[in-house]
Amino acid sequence: MTKRILPNLSLEKGIQVISGYVKKLTSSPGVYRMLNGDGDVLYVGKAKNLKKRVSSYTRPQKQTIRIQRMVAMTEKMEFVTTHTEAESLLLEANLIKSLKPRYNILFKDDKSFPYILLTKGDLPARLVFHRGTKSGPGTYFGPYASRHAVWKTLDTLSRIFKLRTCTDNVLKNRSRPCLQYHIKRCSGPCVGRVTEAEYDEQIAQAHQFLSGKTQVLQKKLAQKMQAASQARQYELAAELRDQIEALTKTQEAQGVHIQSVNNADVVAASRSQGKVAVQLFFFRNGANHGSRTFFPKHSPEDTDEDVLEAFLSWFYVDQEPPLIFL
Repeated sequence: MTKRILPNLSLEKGIQVISGYVKKLTSSPGVYRMLNGDGDVLYVGKAKNLKKRVSSYTRPQKQTIRIQRMVAMTEKMEFVTTHTEAESLLLEANLIKSLKPRYNILFKDDKSFPYILLTKGDLPARLVFHRGTKSGPGTYFGPYASRHAVWKTLDTLSRIFKLRTCTDNVLKNRSRPCLQYHIKRCSGPCVGRVTEAEYDEQIAQAHQFLSGKTQVLQKKLAQKMQAASQARQYELAAELRDQIEALTKTQEAQGVHIQSVNNADVVAASRSQGKVAVQLFFFRNGANHGSRTFFPKHSPEDTDEDVLEAFLSWFYVDQEPPLIFL
């Protein structure tokens, strides 16, 4: 007796369709598409071994009702073989993004995170907010979870290291120090209030801090403070003391600081009322850069593991993943 999943749909017929394709498949990695009678793509999947993966759909007793329904709707399949599993991952993600198949777990295409850019070039370096492709010269630090986190960090760095934040055009046309200089948030490289060597040292210190080498930096500053005090340069010693205190407070404000981990992402899933939320925490150079929550479009029958697997495939398809904790 033929099992009915939906009116006018037969699970047995869907299995027969898929079985016909299995006989001709190779064990190569690749991507497969399942289509209904109208040619609509129902599902896009990747496989390390196409023959083994697709044949699993011919054993309905091991599948959820949702997958059985998808199998029953399948009247045609399309395949693309790839050289590696990594290639199949990239192709799968791009197809899901463009086709938005009904039975895939879908994420909104919002993976643009803000960074801090320490510029590099002929002009004195500056710290700026950056979002988008990392094509300009300089060093990029991040990602950060939000614009607020970047602006807060930039505000702190301007008070500690006094690097310029103005645009190149403003720098070139300035003849006297701006307000940032007068409130001690810039050392005034535009009008020569700081030597090139001194400004290079400020740049190196900011780079050390953003790279997570805070203990090394604080030790150097403490040595300079001691030397300034011994030389009776008390104003300089007081500035260095304030700089050390500001660095310490910044570290404390970051909350979690993991010395044993350089770069890592922590990914967790939580389910409530049939919906799954994926939480992503960023740790860079041991410092907590905040978190972002994603709400995928999925079926209530999808397990947390299914959602996490789909998230990892989607999120890291166009970037090198760091150490990942699940």
